[in-house]
Amino acid sequence: MSVVLAQLVRSGLIESTHSGFLILIGPDGSDLLTLGDVDAEMYPRSAIKSLQAAAMVRNGLALNDEQLTLVCASHGGTERHQEVALEILKSAGLSESDLQNTPDRPIDRKARISWGAKPATALAANCSGKHAGMLATCVVNGWDTKTYRDANHPLQIAIANEIQELTGQPINRTSVDGCGAPLFSMSTRSIAVAARKMRIDNDPVFSKVVHACLKHPEMILAEGAFDTRMMRAVPGLLVKGGAESVMLASLADGSAIAWKISDGSNRANGPMMKAALAKLGITIDGEVVDVLGGGTVVGSLSATF
Repeated sequence: MSVVLAQLVRSGLIESTHSGFLILIGPDGSDLLTLGDVDAEMYPRSAIKSLQAAAMVRNGLALNDEQLTLVCASHGGTERHQEVALEILKSAGLSESDLQNTPDRPIDRKARISWGAKPATALAANCSGKHAGMLATCVVNGWDTKTYRDANHPLQIAIANEIQELTGQPINRTSVDGCGAPLFSMSTRSIAVAARKMRIDNDPVFSKVVHACLKHPEMILAEGAFDTRMMRAVPGLLVKGGAESVMLASLADGSAIAWKISDGSNRANGPMMKAALAKLGITIDGEVVDVLGGGTVVGSLSATF
């Protein structure tokens, strides 16, 4: 079902490969490129946080752009990221103790080094923005904040409905994400379709979410990290990755990029995004992964498409 999407070549010999599924949707909505079974069921993980955020906004969540972007983010856990998560909670009369996401240390390198040996916290975890948004949405609607992670909670039902409307596909399987929130299965194609719809639909909810993210790419992950770096490199490009190497990107003209790497490795993200954007007529600098031998370049890791 999967095909090789990237390969590492050392001195002319293919040493390693990364297989998976990839789809590029063109501005007119047609398949520009499909590799592997893009209709196969998979878990999109954090790549679809903007879809979840759309459901929250539709159900009354009212935040400023920086705060809303953090709801869509897998943030680095920097001091500012944690401050914004607290702002969201405080706006709803809540506190850090109300968060039920899995505790973790910052994923941003500098922030993690500064964190030292301090214990992990829910606030520092990369999903605290999403969970703060979920809690604030519950407060707006008078929904229970103690059970907001349950799949049958009104919040999660609203999120599932939003996702099904955006993807045009039913949810066949529900699991639990690493952060503790419900995780819905879908396909590589369906998340690309959803990303495209959020860019071309006139729905003000989608416009608000997309506008916020494009305005604050530093909130999506962290400065220098992949998602934020790609959004800085290509104005108007919305990028959001997920665990186990899921990637979702879209442009204002409705073009969309989605992939799932079967082995869960992220190391080919740069070369693959560079190649995918080239198919859309966009050239970016950098993102070349050299293979070294004794300090000398003897090969490269590159996309196969």
